Amino acid sequence: MNRVEARLARERRTISVMIGMYCRAHHQPVSGLCPACAELEAYALLRIEKCPFGWRKPTCAKCPIHCYKPEMRERVRQVMRYAGPRMLLRHPLLAALHLLDGWRAPPQRP
Repeated sequence: MNRVEARLARERRTISVMIGMYCRAHHQPVSGLCPACAELEAYALLRIEKCPFGWRKPTCAKCPIHCYKPEMRERVRQVMRYAGPRMLLRHPLLAALHLLDGWRAPPQRP
């Protein structure tokens, strides 16, 4: 796996882990994700795939292009508010790398 693929794979894993943590705490699904969280995860993963910045993509909070629909953006914010602090304990490497990504200057618009 090259650098480009690894960066995007980590981004996908981070959002999936965060949504999973949120769903288990708030919706208590029997297994996997509840339908609403599964929809959010599919949407977020699609947005990552279609990001015009590709592997250079900044964290969404610092992105000059906001490609999420307002409703989905708010749902992701809720997930991140809940899961973000908990990531430091449960997935410290993913959390640290996500924080480092947030410190990068966002690239110019394509």
